[in-house]
Amino acid sequence: MRKTEENVIIIRKASPSDFAQIVKIENLSFEKPYPPALILSLLYLHSDLFYVAVANNEVIGYVVGAKKGNGHGHVISIAVKPEWRRRGVGTKLMEALLNAFKERGLKAAILEVATSNREAIAFYKALGFEKIDLMKKYYPWGEDAYVMIKKL
Repeated sequence: MRKTEENVIIIRKASPSDFAQIVKIENLSFEKPYPPALILSLLYLHSDLFYVAVANNEVIGYVVGAKKGNGHGHVISIAVKPEWRRRGVGTKLMEALLNAFKERGLKAAILEVATSNREAIAFYKALGFEKIDLMKKYYPWGEDAYVMIKKL
């Protein structure tokens, strides 16, 4: 099968002009999405570690991370439009973020994931993350979260 323009996915750093599309993806992806003001602050505060996946000039996914003082990178959030899931978009986004962490000399990547989010847990395990802790009532609505880590 020949690759056509329609299935080329580009990973690039996010820009302020992507904001509306990122908010839309967030709202489609989470029952309790981050408020737009938080996404906007992440876009400005962590612009060096905020990536989007683009297909056909449309943002179809995003990932954002932060450099922590302990030599770890923190995966803050990742989301892919529902119709683009299970097509490698999330993996490409995570690879871009993990490579950026490595380039900054970070030794590990860490994240939190709701204990009920089996799909995300399986995704992170496939990327080499391991559960290392359980945080009781981590989320504002009272749900627990696993802390997962991947050595870089």
